Amino acid sequence: MSSLAASAALALLGWWWQGWPGAALGVVAGTVAAQVVMAARGRRLIRWLHDADLNQVPFLRGLWGEAAYRAAKALRAERERTRDSAQRLEDFLAAIQASPNGVVLLDPGNRIEWFNAIAGEHFGLDPQRDVMQHVGNLLRQPVFTAYLAARHFDKDVQLTGQQDRPGHPVRLSVQLFPYGSGQQLMLSRDVTAVIQAEAMRRDFVANVSHELRTPLTVLAGFVETLQTLPLTEAERANYLGLMATQSDRMQTLIHDLLMLSSLEGSPQPSTNERVDLGTVMAQCKAEAHALSGLLYPNPASPQQLVFGPQPLFTITGSAKELSSAISNLVNNAVRYTPAGGRIEIGWEGLPDGGARFFVIDTGPGIAPEHLSRLGERFYRVDRSRSRESGGTGLGLAIAKHVVQRHGGELQIASTLGSGSCFALRFPASRVREGQVG
Repeated sequence: MSSLAASAALALLGWWWQGWPGAALGVVAGTVAAQVVMAARGRRLIRWLHDADLNQVPFLRGLWGEAAYRAAKALRAERERTRDSAQRLEDFLAAIQASPNGVVLLDPGNRIEWFNAIAGEHFGLDPQRDVMQHVGNLLRQPVFTAYLAARHFDKDVQLTGQQDRPGHPVRLSVQLFPYGSGQQLMLSRDVTAVIQAEAMRRDFVANVSHELRTPLTVLAGFVETLQTLPLTEAERANYLGLMATQSDRMQTLIHDLLMLSSLEGSPQPSTNERVDLGTVMAQCKAEAHALSGLLYPNPASPQQLVFGPQPLFTITGSAKELSSAISNLVNNAVRYTPAGGRIEIGWEGLPDGGARFFVIDTGPGIAPEHLSRLGERFYRVDRSRSRESGGTGLGLAIAKHVVQRHGGELQIASTLGSGSCFALRFPASRVREGQVG
């Protein structure tokens, strides 16, 4: 409308000045002027579209103004969609970063495009160094090389983790999943605990079978002997005594297994029940002297059992569990300390308000490679010695479970040839001043 108005005004001015020829000249001049203005507005719009600064949208009239308005609206919508997409991608990557499993994205050439922090820990990858590197050049374990080359990804493959060390194994389950246009998703999961649990389960079944088979074999042999051979009363009494010993061994084993099962399946002990440590220690002392006299009956070189004074504090929790844990530690020391050796048993308060029960012996000591495994079910440093002394291999496992259920820990220190110290450390939250009663 403005260009038509300008042309009409110039036509009237030209007609007034020169008549009809002036009017025609005015129309031409008005049209040219309108085109010049339109071209200027168009160039202004194009310059703005080149920068696309939504804070500086040009104010234009006419069709170019409508075009500028619609272009700005479309740009705002597109940028909003781009921001939403970027935010969704950022949220997705953050979710993958928070995953407990390792995630690696591979391009069609098996080059690493991206990986999360867990994958970096699993494989020792560095985001600044290893992006766009071929995964086969970074994971050089033969089993993974063969897995990658075979391209049969329906099952996982187990690798050694980057943090694997002697005494601290790390095993990873790795599997590739093809997606997109030739890309692959590589997932890794730490299965060390699963493998160890499965190994412990197999060992547990094997050990229980062995521990029960041995006394059952002895019992069956003696029963057959009693049934088929004429025996004197002394021989019969001897065989029956040996059978009773094997029966007691099986009963002890079953008792310890049931104890462990009970510990694992029951709720944490109460913090309101105070345990009478004086009674617990008196019972432990009587059992220790009886076992020592049974194992080392020679009065010329008895074991020295030194019990400390009754503690001036109590522990809250389960009296039955604490009595079992303490008895197991003391009985183990009695079994493994030779005749004439010294065993010191007692309680002590700790600076942080906690408490510690300790058993120090002058036995043969334990080699360093065994220390980390003590507390596992049926684990023995010397299997023959333990069976000779009547141990089940479950005493330390029970003690460890009990103290952990009370918020504490089993502590072991030993020097080969110089004896050992086993201790139950309890937190301040389980310690109460004064004695029961």
